[in-house]
Amino acid sequence: MGDAPSAPVPVLMYHSIGGSDRLAVRPEAFAEQLAYLRDTGRTPITFGELAEGGRAPVRPVVITFDDGYADFHERALPLLDRFGFRATVFVTTGWIRDAGPYAAGRPLGRTLSWSQVAEIASCGIEVGGHGHSHAELDQLRDAVLRTELLRSRRLLEDRVGRAVTTMAYPYGYSSERVRRAVRAAGYDAACAVANALAADGADRLAVPRVTVRAGTSIAAFERALRGRGFLVDHALTKGYAVVRRSRYAVRRLRGTV
Repeated sequence: MGDAPSAPVPVLMYHSIGGSDRLAVRPEAFAEQLAYLRDTGRTPITFGELAEGGRAPVRPVVITFDDGYADFHERALPLLDRFGFRATVFVTTGWIRDAGPYAAGRPLGRTLSWSQVAEIASCGIEVGGHGHSHAELDQLRDAVLRTELLRSRRLLEDRVGRAVTTMAYPYGYSSERVRRAVRAAGYDAACAVANALAADGADRLAVPRVTVRAGTSIAAFERALRGRGFLVDHALTKGYAVVRRSRYAVRRLRGTV
């Protein structure tokens, strides 16, 4: 990532704070994790700041949220404010509660409104893209992929009044073709999953993150900050990547993409 810090940086991936699925972290657990970051001398920065490189604080960490659920505004934002921490929220624009004619996809829970997105941005939280309909980008034909990426970025920029140059892949799925389209759509950096730390020299369009789940204990959280405890995830990710490439190739031969 250019002049990014030489020591690997943990980029934490959250979804919901207080929801009911396996990725939803309880507010109490989230507060405990933030306190752990503070007490161990971690300095949260935004994903955009990490991607830009340059001079980084001591022991940086990036806190990211996917999808744009309403509980970020209700529960996560007050806790981040209490600790004075920055974060990045990757918003699925078609899932916005008052998306109107741009509504697309099927959110799994209550989502942010456009006024809340604007308020979040005004609080120093970075707002990035997460596709428009939360589609599996690596399975879309080129024209649909371009629309998915551009519509998301343009809607966000119109609402937050600033450039949106970062995004995260829905489900973590990407490919070389998708990454080229992401660059062409005006994004400078993008998050994958991978459950590894972001090292100097990493692909700016496939920056790895580590997953924080509902059952992540403080001991597991500490291991995640070191990029450990994800052996099963790594094996599944590599195997599924092969499956997805094959699936797209078959669909292309059949003319369905």
